[in-house]
Amino acid sequence: MLSSSPQSIAALAPAVRDAARRAGELALPYYRAGAQTAARLWYKGQSSPVTEADIALDVFLKEHLSGLFPQAGWLSEETADDPSRLDQSYVWIVDPIDGTRAFASGLSDWAVSIALVKDGRPVLGILHAPVHERLYEARIGEGAWCNGERLALAQVDDFSRARVAGPKPLVDRFERRMGPVERLPKVPSLALRLARVADGAIDVGLVSANAQDWDIAAADLILQEAGGRLTGFDGSTPIYNRPQPSHDEMIAVASRLHPRAIGAMRA
Repeated sequence: MLSSSPQSIAALAPAVRDAARRAGELALPYYRAGAQTAARLWYKGQSSPVTEADIALDVFLKEHLSGLFPQAGWLSEETADDPSRLDQSYVWIVDPIDGTRAFASGLSDWAVSIALVKDGRPVLGILHAPVHERLYEARIGEGAWCNGERLALAQVDDFSRARVAGPKPLVDRFERRMGPVERLPKVPSLALRLARVADGAIDVGLVSANAQDWDIAAADLILQEAGGRLTGFDGSTPIYNRPQPSHDEMIAVASRLHPRAIGAMRA
């Protein structure tokens, strides 16, 4: 059985990294920059798009990752939920294409998101954005990287000229308390929005209620290991692999700024 020691996670990471890259390669033939996807498209419920690329990547990743670590449970946006995952200490949490709407309409901000979670918290996170040719990775206690370069957030002391991305009502609330900010476009892939806080492109990432485990688990660890925090507005840390894998409103920010940031959002 895999342990959560840095050594065992590091040994698993190259194969997971390879799986993320291969999944991205599977998706690219369906992607058309600036145009509608070549993939068949349909909708779950009222408005959640799914493409045949999502399903193809899900099948590939489930087979590949389960082969790497068969004892782990499985939770994916595109797989029918199996409650047996709740009995497992480890679980793979996967979004084959985070940002399907962007992918389907020819926008570049979509990514393959893979996390290995142990007892409710991620210990390995891989996020691959094929169009941008950026691969983010984090291992518990070992740091975070993008394309092999170590990520380390500058621990600034204030929000002057802060670059903020997220839903407009939440950005409005933040600005009312903290003063004028630079409003960045809302990144359609939530995983990438959080990863860009980790790499310093975004100072504050805001998240609407009802984000799902697969949207955030990998990016959560990447941000944590880069020196940031993702929490609810009450300061609570997300717990994964629960019966209902959804979350309340959240904020992602450098650790030093976190207390002030959540103070602004509580108002």
